[in-house]
Amino acid sequence: MKRIFISLILLAFLLGGCTSEKNNNTSFDYPNDATYVKSVWITYYELQELMDSSEKVFRKNINSAFSSLSKMGFNTVTVQVRPCADAFYKSKYFPSSVYCFGKQGSELPFDPLEIMCEIADKNELKIEAWVNPYRVSQDSDINKLSDDSIAKKWYKSDKKKNNVLVVNDKLYFNPASDEVTELIVNGVKELVKNYNIDAVHFDDYFYPDMSKNIDKKEYNEYKKEGGKLQLYDWRRENVNKMLEKVYSSIKKINPETKFGISPAANINNDYHDLYADVNKWCTVDGYLDYICPQVYYGFKNETMPFMQTTKKWAKMSQKPLYIGLPLYKSGTKDKYASEDNKKAINEFCDNDNTISRQITYISKIKEISGFYIFNECPQIKTAVQVFVQLFLRYFAIQISLLMSTDSIVTFISCPIIFSFEQYLTGT
Repeated sequence: MKRIFISLILLAFLLGGCTSEKNNNTSFDYPNDATYVKSVWITYYELQELMDSSEKVFRKNINSAFSSLSKMGFNTVTVQVRPCADAFYKSKYFPSSVYCFGKQGSELPFDPLEIMCEIADKNELKIEAWVNPYRVSQDSDINKLSDDSIAKKWYKSDKKKNNVLVVNDKLYFNPASDEVTELIVNGVKELVKNYNIDAVHFDDYFYPDMSKNIDKKEYNEYKKEGGKLQLYDWRRENVNKMLEKVYSSIKKINPETKFGISPAANINNDYHDLYADVNKWCTVDGYLDYICPQVYYGFKNETMPFMQTTKKWAKMSQKPLYIGLPLYKSGTKDKYASEDNKKAINEFCDNDNTISRQITYISKIKEISGFYIFNECPQIKTAVQVFVQLFLRYFAIQISLLMSTDSIVTFISCPIIFSFEQYLTGT
């Protein structure tokens, strides 16, 4: 009975927070639930599993997924409705996605996004339309695109072929093309006008390659017209201009609709490899409403350790900051964490609570306003269970060190034996 009673007390601490009078560094100041974002990225391949030719079945599948997430405490779903240059909704600019019913350009018997917006609202979830602006196809064969694909039409046109790039056996829109920028902006405007979404969300696909040849024609034209920027600065400016136009077009239609970006967490690589000036985006007005770096690293990662990386973003960003977390790594080896440090490589294998410890860590940084989980899958239930277990284990350790007394009052007012940060890092 005493163990059951203690467990209830621990859950009360979990939900309500615990404050130590003698050690304020270990108090739990839970973020405001009304504003703290707890989102899950739902990918196109997960949507594919939920799709069905029957609208009734699709509704049932989506409601089951969204209802489960809401009950777990999530308040936002970020749904990949345009994974490539095709859509999980009825669009005048993009054909229906090949991932909807197996064939790009097929007629949609119902509008998946419209239904998802309705069911998200029913389950008190905010919904964000996740778009990949530049990716056309994960296959280099242009003939696999539907005949109504603008990418296919451009590629088969002598004058406009350069709007589409073939890079590493995949197809991308050319970021240097004004027509591409116009298409991206129109696609976003369509989403904001036609759907009850809370935000438009771009991820980390920007320039597809560092080769000087991919946009050589456009850069030469820019220089002939008197342009002064060096190639790499010009590329960054191409992306910046696209984002500015997307942002302003959203605000003109609905000032309440947010625009967010989820770049890779390596700021240096963003700037030099993807031509993504993330520092500018999150410090200067007019580019985005929030930023969510994909901090897909463990605490023991030798090049991008989780704590230092999140602190770097927290120090830099002047916009609402969320952190993307790698649930997909749970139970797997992180081969990029180190060349030979087995503790770093096996961190997600050896510890079943790495993600929950990361959630706890960022909840104590005032500059961070929430987190996104990648990806949902069936693992999300496990993640939530582990999150609860984290607190139960931590407080159970404290209790085991204080079992000389049965007084709950004494337990509540007692000092924490060791710092929570020590527990987080395993030190």
